[in-house]
Amino acid sequence: MAKASEAYVQAGEREVRISSPERVIYEATETTPEVTKLMVAEYFTSVEDGLMRALRERPTALERWTSGVRPGMKLATGPQDKDADAFYQKRVPKGAPDYVETARITFPSGRTADEICPTEIAVPVWCAHMGTLTFHPWPVRRADVDRPDELRIDLDPQPGTTFADVRRVADVARELLDDLGMRGFAKTSGNRGIHVYVRIEPRWEFADVRHAAIAFGRELEKRDGGVTTAWWKEERGERVFVDFNQNTRDRTIASAWSLRPLPGAPVSMPLSWSDLAEVTDPRDFNLFSAPSELTVNGDAWAEIDDVHHSLQPLLDLWEEHPVELNYPPDHPKMPGEPPRVQPSKKVAAHWDEDGNRIDD
Repeated sequence: MAKASEAYVQAGEREVRISSPERVIYEATETTPEVTKLMVAEYFTSVEDGLMRALRERPTALERWTSGVRPGMKLATGPQDKDADAFYQKRVPKGAPDYVETARITFPSGRTADEICPTEIAVPVWCAHMGTLTFHPWPVRRADVDRPDELRIDLDPQPGTTFADVRRVADVARELLDDLGMRGFAKTSGNRGIHVYVRIEPRWEFADVRHAAIAFGRELEKRDGGVTTAWWKEERGERVFVDFNQNTRDRTIASAWSLRPLPGAPVSMPLSWSDLAEVTDPRDFNLFSAPSELTVNGDAWAEIDDVHHSLQPLLDLWEEHPVELNYPPDHPKMPGEPPRVQPSKKVAAHWDEDGNRIDD
């Protein structure tokens, strides 16, 4: 039997073994060559400074594409997706090296898990060996996993909108943050969206941060008619959705410098506000171009660890209109939450004033 192929990548002070280094993870496109598993691991080392700034000391779920990315492949989002090609790893895999540290987190259900908590670049490189392309860090540090230190504003384009629409809304978000005395840090999602992060003092609970995100989204709606906070897709129209539920416990966003499972190996790219204003195609930032951007221009998020804002201005806005919105469907029902039924299918007579279904 032929010996399985392997390679080693220097990651900080460690050599990390990569099995099947020649495996094609991304097929070639008209503008980018093919990407192998070894190239993914080497990419993570090439953006070490920025990637570790995004991941260090944060419980992190892994998005693993062990067979690579191909058209038609599916990412599992729940136990019903048994035939999916990729999956989220929320618990530290068995056989992890001893330098892979963990943090214990609690899910909304009350169950707990020990998630990978990166402390050095060898950890993301080992994750690449395990087929990881995208890192999903929690908005908390290991020292206090119940108190977020980030407000995450996810600007999600809906059908009928363009990246230019999202870029416009992001600039309105920047102006709103300026008015609130907050500094936001923007990045492309790696697809069509834009994410804006605001570092906050870690003294509020997840529910508070989520309410702050709702308040922020409602203010954006007032300033730009192309924005919506409507949870149900049928009510969003051709607008940019502010996904406030990304601030719910156990909801995460692809980290800065993560690869995304799309043709051309695009990257979730941190950008200055002036550079973001010039972007026409976010796919220009990929495994091949992002490292040189970091080398030439530095990390646009280099100062993010120096900023810690109070969440109070946004909580004050929430208190002006403290009307709850729907949580994700797998989250326990919360006080004041509207009925979890699609508006077009709701029959008022079947629901009580607390949003509970009345048996027929």
